[in-house]
Amino acid sequence: MPFVNIRIVEGHSQERKDEISRRVVDTINDVTEIPKEAIWVVFQDITAEEWYVGNKSVKQLNEEAS
Repeated sequence: MPFVNIRIVEGHSQERKDEISRRVVDTINDVTEIPKEAIWVVFQDITAEEWYVGNKSVKQLNEEAS
């Protein structure tokens, strides 16, 4: 069974996660023909302070962009 682990900066709505999951499952199903019920999707919410791009946190990057 495919297991998809999606790490995402916290703050996304449940509706957005539902849509992401639906699209991921549909795509895997379309390509592999594995039943949708056998495809697992897990979201891990990461705080902007704990997620880094280079040597700056996402929080810092967001603050600099504002």
